Amino acid sequence: MTHSDRLADHKTPLEARSSGSLTGKVRVPGDKSISHRALILGALAVGETRISGLLEGEDVLNTAKAMRALGAKVVRTGDFAWSVRGVGVAGLAQPDAPLDFGNSGTGCRLVMGAVAGCPITAVFDGDASLRSRPMRRVLDPLELMGARVGSSGPGGRLPLTLSGARDPLPILYRTPVASAQIKSAVLLAGLAAPGITTVIETEASRDHTELMLRHFGAQITSLPEGRHGRRIALTGQPELHGAEVVVPADPSSAAFPIVAALIVEGSDLVLSDVMTNPLRTGLFTTLREMGGSIEQSLVRDDAGEPMAQLRVRASKLRGVEVPPERAPSMIDEYLVLAVAAGFAEGTTIMRGLKELRVKESDRLEATAAMLRVNGVKVEISGDDLIVEGKGHVPGDGLVATHMDHRIAMSALVMGLAADKPVRVDDTGFIATSFPDFIPMMRAIGAEFS
Repeated sequence: MTHSDRLADHKTPLEARSSGSLTGKVRVPGDKSISHRALILGALAVGETRISGLLEGEDVLNTAKAMRALGAKVVRTGDFAWSVRGVGVAGLAQPDAPLDFGNSGTGCRLVMGAVAGCPITAVFDGDASLRSRPMRRVLDPLELMGARVGSSGPGGRLPLTLSGARDPLPILYRTPVASAQIKSAVLLAGLAAPGITTVIETEASRDHTELMLRHFGAQITSLPEGRHGRRIALTGQPELHGAEVVVPADPSSAAFPIVAALIVEGSDLVLSDVMTNPLRTGLFTTLREMGGSIEQSLVRDDAGEPMAQLRVRASKLRGVEVPPERAPSMIDEYLVLAVAAGFAEGTTIMRGLKELRVKESDRLEATAAMLRVNGVKVEISGDDLIVEGKGHVPGDGLVATHMDHRIAMSALVMGLAADKPVRVDDTGFIATSFPDFIPMMRAIGAEFS
C-alpha cells in the first residue's frame, strides 16, 4: 500500500467559512513542474546540481526517491535546498524495487522518458488514483524509440514494467494532444539517442523542459509550427553539466490565494517570486479579463524562467469566454477559475477542457459537482464548462475531493466568500503539491475549522 493509499484510509475533513479580508505578503511553494525537472535533469547531468526553493510536497519527494533509486545521489542540504550528483545521460542504474510515484502523473511520466533511454528495466507504480490514469499516450512514442513495456495494468496503466532501449532511436513525433508530459518524456528519452529527436505540437504546451535542457547544456531549438504550435528539435547524446536552479513560486499554487483575494471583500495580498512564463499564466490573463486587479512588479528571471511579484486586490468579477487554445497554459487552474466564475456576474464559458477528464480525477465532472452542491448553476456541454455566475455563491455543500488536491483547495477557497460554509471530505491530498496551504491561508486571514 502506498503512502497516498494510507492517507485515503484516514480522511481529514475541513470546513471553510466567510472570512474577513485576506492581507499580507506570502511566497507560495516552489513550482512543481520545475522541481520535478530539476531533480531528473540533475540526475542525468555530470557533476553537482544545486537546487533552491524546491517544492517539498509528496509528488516531488517521490521523484527525488526515484532518482536516488536509479543511481543519482540526491541529498537535502537545507530548507528547500537540495543537491543532486548525476550519473550522466543514459547512465541510470536498474532499481532494486518498484518506483512508487504516489499521486504524481508528472513525475511518473517524465521518469518513464528518462528510463526509456537507458538499458535498464524498472517497475512503475503509484496510488489508486495514479493507477487509474492513462499511460499509453506516453508509452506509444517511447516504444517507437526502442523501449518495451513488459507488463502493465489494463490499457497500459500502472503498475507497469518498462525496459529502456539499448540503442535508442531518434524520432519525429506529433503529439496527439497538447501535453508537456508527452513532449518531455520523448525529449528525455531522446537525450540518449544519436541524431535529432523532434516533437511537433499543434498547440504549444508549457516549455519548462526545453528551457531547463538548455540551462543544463543541451542543444535544443523551438520554432513556431502553424498557428499555435511548436516544433522542438533536440540534438541527442549531449553531456549535460550540473547547474544551479532557483525554483520560482508555482503559479498553479498561487492560483488559490489569488482567487481567494479577488473574491473576499477588502483583501489586499502580495505574492512574491511567482513564475510568469507565458505558457503558464492563462489564469492570470483570464482573471484580468474578468476585472480582477492583479498588478505585476519586480520582474526578473532565472534559468530562463521569468518571475515577478503580484499584488492582488478584491474585485468585482464578470463572466467571460475562455478560448480553447488557452487551455494548455492553465489546465490545472480551471477548478479554481470555476470558483471565481461562481462569484462573477454573468456567464463564464470555459472551452476545450477534454484534458481535465484524465487528471487526478475526472476534474471536469468533479468541478461541476463542487459548484452544484454549493448552489451554483453549471453545465457541461461536450468539453466545455459553463458557469452561471450570480455575484455570490450560496455554499452549505459537502464537496467530494476524489483524492484530488486541487478540488480540495478550490472548495476551501470557495468557502471563504460563500454565503454559508463549504465543507470538504478530505484535505489529506493537499500535501502532494502545497503542504503548507492551510497554515499559510490561515496566516493571511482565512477561516478554516
